[in-house]
Amino acid sequence: MERQVKVAENWTPDSWKAHEARHLPSYTDAQALAEAEHTLTTYPPLVFAGEARALKADLAEVANGKAFLLQGGDCAESFAEFHPHNIRDTFRVLLQMAVVLTYAGKVPVVKVGRMAGQFAKPRSSDTETKDGVTLPSYFGDNVNGIDFDPVQRKNDPQRMLRAYSQAAATLNLLRAFAVGGYSNLRQVHKWTLDFMGRSPWADKFAQTADRIGEALDFMEACGVDPDKVQQLQRTSFYTSHEALLLPYEQSLTRRDSLTGDWYDTSAHMVWIGDRTRFEGSAHIEFARGIGNPLGMKCGPSMEPDVLLKLLDTLNPNREAGRITLISRFGHDKVEAGLPKLVRAVKREGHPVIWSCDPMHGNVIKSDSGYKTRPFDRILTEVKGFFAVHRAEGTHAGGIHIEMTGQDVTECVGGAVGIADERLGDRYHTHCDPRLNAAQSLELAFLLAEMMTMEAGQAQANAA
Repeated sequence: MERQVKVAENWTPDSWKAHEARHLPSYTDAQALAEAEHTLTTYPPLVFAGEARALKADLAEVANGKAFLLQGGDCAESFAEFHPHNIRDTFRVLLQMAVVLTYAGKVPVVKVGRMAGQFAKPRSSDTETKDGVTLPSYFGDNVNGIDFDPVQRKNDPQRMLRAYSQAAATLNLLRAFAVGGYSNLRQVHKWTLDFMGRSPWADKFAQTADRIGEALDFMEACGVDPDKVQQLQRTSFYTSHEALLLPYEQSLTRRDSLTGDWYDTSAHMVWIGDRTRFEGSAHIEFARGIGNPLGMKCGPSMEPDVLLKLLDTLNPNREAGRITLISRFGHDKVEAGLPKLVRAVKREGHPVIWSCDPMHGNVIKSDSGYKTRPFDRILTEVKGFFAVHRAEGTHAGGIHIEMTGQDVTECVGGAVGIADERLGDRYHTHCDPRLNAAQSLELAFLLAEMMTMEAGQAQANAA
């Protein structure tokens, strides 16, 4: 039987323009913007609809409590830091984290990078003033430059073309790493980054790697050749970013030739930020018509009735794997604010994934003047997130973090002991502070402990 094409009612890729659009940059040259958009429409898709559907199927397993979502990467990708080593190292840390979580949780881990498109950033004001000089705010490298300079801060639509090229090159390398042998579990010992040294968590990862190696040796002794098992040779790795810059997203939205559905081919998954997910927003309007898996940030300002209306708009067919709700409350608000949302969604039967963003609600300004995120606050929010789901009988399904494989000093604390006075040593972020490789791995082991507890409780409840 021929598949019935499902197109969102009264929706087109540009129907968002009739709605309120917040946190979009203003372009002074409308003709230049139109030309850049047209050029993007002629470029090949960065991802394919079938890949997005594969991710949705994997996420459906998370929604059903049979898998876990690991989503991480840069706060904001930059043109200046674009280098294959940076891509490789972030990918490598995500692999390490996934191995730790899979080994402890005994469930598949769906790996989604904040990569190959995470350029644009929302800003509270269109302009910024320093020493009496007012310039456009920095909206991310696909809009303007970070330096407070009239030339750099001009909102330039040609930057979208450069962002596309960088995203394409990043995706090309990520695909090679995922399927070209780098992800082979026989290589697990080689994933540890040199600069991590012999930290307690590097040692613990080495122990996990040893156990995995022993298991592979046992399989081989039993007559199963690990080199011929595809699942051990390669991995599925997906990309995501905030669908903030709607002219870019619209220009890369294509109709799938197989199904007739629309997909945003800029990434496998896109999400809507906490500042743009209000009722009637242009970003909600755009997202409701695309077939990609969607994320939506939920912070302290989100009310249950609004959330349910947004879910009805974005997922009227209640398709598992379609919606990931990314909570971002802050370490001191999560246990008070999250339960009412979880209860409302559970009561209405929406099949969502609940993921924890412990980064955005825990930004502080350090004594040295840098924005930072204390590792203990990040961990406290994660623990609170798991506690809420244990209490409500729901699945703590994922983690969403800003991190990098680089040896940065941006978040204080953790076993590596980054102190306030060391923040300036290697503070390289173009936006918000990121966990470094050692802190990310430490978080993975702490998450693994919580996943083990959750699994134990599920078994006890089943008994």
